[in-house]
Amino acid sequence: MFEHFQLRHIPALFAATTTTFGGLWPLFDPRGSLHEFGFTSRIADSPAAAPVMIIGCARTSILGILMFYYYSRGQLEVVDTILGVFGAYAGLIDSYVVWKEGNLRKAIFRFVSSGLLSAWAFSGQTAGR
Repeated sequence: MFEHFQLRHIPALFAATTTTFGGLWPLFDPRGSLHEFGFTSRIADSPAAAPVMIIGCARTSILGILMFYYYSRGQLEVVDTILGVFGAYAGLIDSYVVWKEGNLRKAIFRFVSSGLLSAWAFSGQTAGR
């Protein structure tokens, strides 16, 4: 899987790792994962929020698994595409929702970090274009 590894692959592999394994966290600690995501206690302490977080994060894990899959096949352009679209769309939506829920600091962090990853990917850095 890593026979073609280069340093420029680190951002994509980091994103694949955090989305794959971070998506499992709500299965074991939904409240903690909601807090870490950026939601206030009003939402994190709500029993109704846990299943929604678990289901949403399962889908997020799929994107991380797909990035690992295409990385292992050497299809780095596909990895860049998944990361770019995921970073731009999910990053924007996540930031907006967390900001509207009152956590400006976490919203800014999510916006900047996902924007940087998305820009990295859209510029073809993982593939080396």
